[in-house]
Amino acid sequence: MNFQHTEDRRMLADTLTRFISEQYGFETRDRISHSASGFSQEMWARFAELGVVGALFDEAHGGFDGSGFAIAVVFEQLGRGLVVEPFLDALIVGQIVVRAGNGTQQALLADLMSGSKIVALAHGEPHSRYESSRVAARAVRDADGWRLNADKAVVQQGEHAQVLLVSARTAEAEDAEDGISLFLVPRDAAGVNVRSYGRIDGGRAAEVSLDDVRLDAVALLGGEGHGYAALEYGIACGVLALCAEALGAMDLAKDHTLEYLRTRKQFGVQIGSFQALQHRMADLLLEIEQARSALINAAAALHCERVKRERALSAAKYSIGRIGARVAEECIQLHGGIGMTWELPLAHYAKRLVMIDHQLGDEDHHLARYIALGCDAG
Repeated sequence: MNFQHTEDRRMLADTLTRFISEQYGFETRDRISHSASGFSQEMWARFAELGVVGALFDEAHGGFDGSGFAIAVVFEQLGRGLVVEPFLDALIVGQIVVRAGNGTQQALLADLMSGSKIVALAHGEPHSRYESSRVAARAVRDADGWRLNADKAVVQQGEHAQVLLVSARTAEAEDAEDGISLFLVPRDAAGVNVRSYGRIDGGRAAEVSLDDVRLDAVALLGGEGHGYAALEYGIACGVLALCAEALGAMDLAKDHTLEYLRTRKQFGVQIGSFQALQHRMADLLLEIEQARSALINAAAALHCERVKRERALSAAKYSIGRIGARVAEECIQLHGGIGMTWELPLAHYAKRLVMIDHQLGDEDHHLARYIALGCDAG
């Protein structure tokens, strides 16, 4: 299999790298991430103008790629810049709409790719513990459509999203894959309540409750009770994106650490000349390359049959979680006390790496899932 990027993907990576370095430097990112909104609508529109969102979807739905490698290219560069704009939920929700939405609902994709609309996935719940099939939210039919009651946790940019993609159970037990339905819910619908807060790694998230929210029948995305397959694929795309983002953050943390070792002096010599530190850095470089290999494997498997895809993604997420934590710890230790300071970008990369492990399932969850999928396949 050829793992070389196409010319279009190389151009996309170069364009995105240049834009982030010139327009989204650390001071700009720091200001945006800790602002009242937690992201920049202007930057979101400019990213969209560059075609960055469009690269996440295929030509048949208005994009220009949509492959696993395109997703990896985009999010690796976003990780290098610690970009906080709502790309992840645009990808997950967009891919779910591609697979489950009708022609009218798929019109949302054009708004995503143009940057004119922000969406958020409202799926995780306070007691779901990373299990994507564990949904306690309920939706029942009434004379005019549906009534939803739900409590959703850690909804990224839930405060500013115009549309929420909400999972709710219409049948079966709370942990069953069957019986999950998906709904497109306007953020300003009566009964939608949002409590927003800042994230430790920058940006904002929210707790969202839906109290007897009434929706028209057209709000149902796909067939009633058959939303899990599309939901699982959308989350798979999100896992791949997070792995790529983490790899980009690791690369930047590594580069900053190497530069520090080359310039910092003790006893009149560069600390990078100390053999003990060289050995630690060499071990770290090998770990990062292992993470890169896991990401490549996951990107190649994104469009494979379900078990192969999900095992490759869980393997990558487990590797990224373990290696990301080690990179964060080692780079801070190699910097010494200055590595913990707010003013140094490294501390922010370390926080992001740690938090990526907890998004869409941590390393323990994905290790157990990898094993369980292997047993199922056997």
